[in-house]
Amino acid sequence: MKHLLKMSDLTREELFHILDVADELKADNKAGRKHHYLEGKTIALIFAKASTRTRTSFEVGAYQLGGLGTYLNATTEMQIGRGEPIQDTARVLGRYYDGIMIRTFKQSDVEALAQWSGIPVINGLTDYCHPCQVLADLQTIRERRGSFEGLKMCFIGDGNNMANSLIVGGLLAGMSVTAVCPNNYLPAADVLEYAKAYPGKFTFCQDPKEGAKGADILVTDVWTSMGQEEETQLRKKAFQGYQINGELLSLANPGCMVLHCLPAHRGEEITADVFEAHADEIFDEAENRLHAQKAVMAILMGGK
Repeated sequence: MKHLLKMSDLTREELFHILDVADELKADNKAGRKHHYLEGKTIALIFAKASTRTRTSFEVGAYQLGGLGTYLNATTEMQIGRGEPIQDTARVLGRYYDGIMIRTFKQSDVEALAQWSGIPVINGLTDYCHPCQVLADLQTIRERRGSFEGLKMCFIGDGNNMANSLIVGGLLAGMSVTAVCPNNYLPAADVLEYAKAYPGKFTFCQDPKEGAKGADILVTDVWTSMGQEEETQLRKKAFQGYQINGELLSLANPGCMVLHCLPAHRGEEITADVFEAHADEIFDEAENRLHAQKAVMAILMGGK
């Protein structure tokens, strides 16, 4: 594992190694045990999109590992915001830093950084995928259920970066996965092709009630992601009925988990009562961004 660019780059063994290290680092953190896998090392944190959890968890995580994270606003503070080629930025940062995390729009920018920088690159989110979030989701599921075997995870909503990464991550972990998306908002074609390698484990449908039946984990995301604000009203119409609510939850298995990557738009993709009833799970999931990303940094940059 040289980078974390997308979930489909990982082997099953690499995925479980990340989760095992994340659990170990979380336990150390709770017990007050220090770890210095990044002592004397630095990571560039590049942001072309707004962020709450990604920025804070990477900055805190780098510090807790003994390293330094430098926040860089790609739009207002870097020359790539004024047209510098990504390969030139990559080659400069590769001489200053020990790693790069980038949260941006195009997956190709993440791939170019990995190609040209010569140092580990972590995808903090693109329009195509969100591997860091899904690692935290998987850590949360395993914490609460003990294993992935025999579990059904159902994603309901836009076939966006979260859907793409959840499908791959869920299948790789050993779960059955169902994706429920309206027409014209499907997961990426290459992700659906990837799922064919897991016969009998992946289902796609367009009926939320059908998808929720027998689910052990229900997951959703906002209907309108960053950069899609002009489509808000169109999307609200397209996603009517694609909401996790009490009726839908009643079709799932007893004790079904509900996860949301946040921020949540209560009353749209999830009702306020369901969100609050599952807030402990959702905010454990948010906390695990810190631990999962520390694991990725420790493995890529600290030889863990």
